[in-house]
Amino acid sequence: MKARLFHYGRLLLSSLILFIAVITVLFFLLEMAPGDPIQTLVGDVPLSEAFRAQITAAYGLDKPVWERYVLYLGNVFTGNLGFSFGTNNEPVLDLILSRAGNTLALAVPAFLISTIGGIILGSIAARTRKRWLDGGISGGAVALFSVPNFWFGMLLIMVFSIWLGWFPTQGKSPYGQPGIGFEYLVLPVITMATSELAYKTRIMRSSMIESLGQDFVDTARSKGLSSSHLLWRHALPNALLPMVTVSGYSLGYILAGSVLVERVFGWPGMGLLFIDAINRQNNMVILGVVIVLTVVIILVNILTDVVYGLVDPRLRAQFSPQRTLPPEGRQDRQSDEVAA
Repeated sequence: MKARLFHYGRLLLSSLILFIAVITVLFFLLEMAPGDPIQTLVGDVPLSEAFRAQITAAYGLDKPVWERYVLYLGNVFTGNLGFSFGTNNEPVLDLILSRAGNTLALAVPAFLISTIGGIILGSIAARTRKRWLDGGISGGAVALFSVPNFWFGMLLIMVFSIWLGWFPTQGKSPYGQPGIGFEYLVLPVITMATSELAYKTRIMRSSMIESLGQDFVDTARSKGLSSSHLLWRHALPNALLPMVTVSGYSLGYILAGSVLVERVFGWPGMGLLFIDAINRQNNMVILGVVIVLTVVIILVNILTDVVYGLVDPRLRAQFSPQRTLPPEGRQDRQSDEVAA
């Protein structure tokens, strides 16, 4: 129990250090970036020195960099991510949360499709190893993994939206209607899921091949069990262990990739908000989006570590208390050692 608590305590400490490091590096990089956020805020209107000084003081930009960093870091730990320059001083956290649901509407289906599809396709490829089906699945996985997702998204728009007219090209619903239309989800979700599906298929194939070569599978095969029963009931549970780690990390890749995918499809999520903030030099929104994504990825990685420790019997044995012999057993053992 102490070993488990020590492990999780060290994991939380390293996650906290990583979180602070991300904030620190990004804060000072944005401070060193060229450009004038005050001029970007007001547009091409000429500014007087008095008005510039007034706006600078209103946003606290007249303070030293180190002081603004310490104040911002303290505000982050209280849930205050600052205020947006270009949206009437709207709180950054409220602005991000208003877009987070749209991003999750793409990320969650893409994650489920890539994970479930990768497990199924990888298992089938391992079962039909060195046959035409394995070659087709493996070759398709390598091809999809090599294609940038934003380019693949534009290709889908060209084929299924412009040529065939099956799906819309931009947005999340018809103009003026609330909610998310299903036909608007199809192409962005496919775009976000393809590269992760290809990667997980390759990982699952390798893991399944290794699992099918274990002695317990040969024993089960000698008992006359069918190949399907061997694959899905015996080999699959052991082959899923690497997929736990891969699936946890893939959610971070999907969220990071949503920036370009949302830009291609005009999807009003956190990714499009992030790009708009970069164009407007809205540093508070840039920091806020990165901080929220960092927190989500750190939490997912911690959850992945916990789940892996629960499903892997080797880690359960490592963290379980060592069994001690009863007093009678110890005395018998000592007697045997003396007699020897």
